[in-house]
Amino acid sequence: MSLQPKGPGGRQGFATLSLEYPMSLGVFEKYVDAQKAVDTLSDNQFPVENCLIVGTDLKQMERVTARLTWGRVALGGLLSGVWLGLFVGLILSLFARPSNPLTLLLYTALYGAVFGLVWSLVGYAFTRGARDFSSVSQVVATRYEVFCEHKFAQQGRQILAEAGIGVGVGGHGSAPMTPPQAPPTPPAAPSGTDQQGPPPAG
Repeated sequence: MSLQPKGPGGRQGFATLSLEYPMSLGVFEKYVDAQKAVDTLSDNQFPVENCLIVGTDLKQMERVTARLTWGRVALGGLLSGVWLGLFVGLILSLFARPSNPLTLLLYTALYGAVFGLVWSLVGYAFTRGARDFSSVSQVVATRYEVFCEHKFAQQGRQILAEAGIGVGVGGHGSAPMTPPQAPPTPPAAPSGTDQQGPPPAG
């Protein structure tokens, strides 16, 4: 994986999310392993402000939490509407300064509950049973690659190697290869055996 060098026209807000000439220190399957590698570099006085952790091979995970029913949908809409009404009532009480702020909060909570109830039931009716479950989703990475500036790459690899932190295959952070084995030496011929070919025919 490679990262493009930061150009002069780059956005100022993303200056900390880019490196000039990045080189890979290694690829890890879990974020905690990549975090441990950077923490090890930091403990060894490595300039970690030149490091970058990049998640690659993104995938979306969705965890089903419950089965949806009309009652569950109505209760969820009611509660969310109450919270929304209380929030609006609080804002109004700060700027409008009513004579009785508590009454205002009660009315806005009631109106919010009715609005949330109707909105949730209408929205659920439009799905027509196509999604009768609730869930939470999250986008996660399957691999995490640690980069650093090219001028600190050799120092970073040496620190990780001395700490015994193994890295996966990826970019310049590949694990060291085992040297090839020499081919086996053929066995020596027994002594006293004629090494020449058969005698010529007479």
